[in-house]
Parts: sequence; structure tokens; C-alpha cells
Amino acid sequence: MERPVKCISVEEARTLQNNWKKSRGKEIENGQGYEDTREFWYSIAELEEYIKYVKEKSGEQGIKNPGLRIYLGAYPKQGNKKSLSTIFISPTTDEVGGTSMEDNEDVYLNNYSIEPLNLSQSGWPPKEY
Repeated sequence: MERPVKCISVEEARTLQNNWKKSRGKEIENGQGYEDTREFWYSIAELEEYIKYVKEKSGEQGIKNPGLRIYLGAYPKQGNKKSLSTIFISPTTDEVGGTSMEDNEDVYLNNYSIEPLNLSQSGWPPKEY
């Protein structure tokens, strides 16, 4: 199999994470008073299961080219438990609903008929890339 077109190098990935830590990561730590998680893990099997689910449900809706959008979120603070970041993965339709401001590319609409995926695992303390 050939390398997917949108792959980046390990060095580029490290640079992206370091940029996040120095900017947003520091701001979150200053604002919250603690370091937040910044990496999330799913097994390949979990992702494949979810992709299969999205494809099947999308097909039932006549959507031929579904996509996935990854959102940042945060769990609520509960008692002594910190409000840590999370991600959730949301299915999209193949219907265009607008354009992105930066690239002027099509933006696909979220498919609110299919449940998002959450409950990933994250390292603590966060793992460096």
C-alpha cells in the first residue's frame, strides 16, 4: 500500500504538538490551574467498528460519501475530578453546507442522525509525541 497523500512526517507532527503546547496548552494550564490531557487513543478495532457503523447508517440514508469530523470537548468538573479535555468524532453527510474561511473549500454538514463516538483513552500525564 502506498503512503496516504495527507500523511505528515514525524518531525512535522512533533512541531505541531510543540506549537500547541507552547500556545494553547500554556493558556489552558494558566486558566485551569493544571495541565490538561492532549492526546487521545482508540484501538484500530474501535475505529473500524465505528467507521463500519457510520457507513452502514449513512448508506441507509442514501449518503454515498460520508465523512468524519473530530471535535474538541471537555468533561464537566465533578467534585475533585478535574475538567479534562476530550474529543468526539462526528459523522458528516456528503452534502455541502458552506465553505471554510481559510481555504475556500467545501464544508460538509454534520449528520446528526448518527451518534458521535467518544470515550477514548488518554495518557496521564499526557504523552509526548
